[in-house]
Amino acid sequence: MRTRLARTTRTLALLAATVAALSGCGVFRRHTELDCMERAMYFESNRSSRDGMVAVGSVVMNRAASGRYPRTVCGVVSQKNQFAPGVMTRRMDARSAPMVREAAVAVLRGERHPLIGNAQFFHAASYRARYDNMHYVLTTGGNAFYERRRPELVTQPVPRPTIEGLTRRSR
Repeated sequence: MRTRLARTTRTLALLAATVAALSGCGVFRRHTELDCMERAMYFESNRSSRDGMVAVGSVVMNRAASGRYPRTVCGVVSQKNQFAPGVMTRRMDARSAPMVREAAVAVLRGERHPLIGNAQFFHAASYRARYDNMHYVLTTGGNAFYERRRPELVTQPVPRPTIEGLTRRSR
């Protein structure tokens, strides 16, 4: 009986230590909407500019409002294979925190990038997609932002214009 009690106590202590360690890594931490927005902006815009962060935040908010994605910021950002790998678990550099926090708060309070419109998608600006349903609206923060449209409604030539062309139009 004593041996069994000692084993159970050791097992519970090991389990408690494991949970405590994982909680410190953010695995069991419950994120707020602000945390999730900051993480999306931080990892997707590469902290390149406030403009790029607000554009990413605008896409997150468009998705949450669309009815086709989860209705919360955390639901959208934590969706599998939609945002940067590890977006919810990787560490963020504290030096960027004030700029990221300010932009995230602004978007959560209603600010949107004026050129994003209804765009719900983006990819790295250097990526060359060959799809004919992508209507690009903006390139900023290292990303190209676009709306998906039926191919006959896309108003730009295919294949996609050069990044330089998009960048000039977005300024």
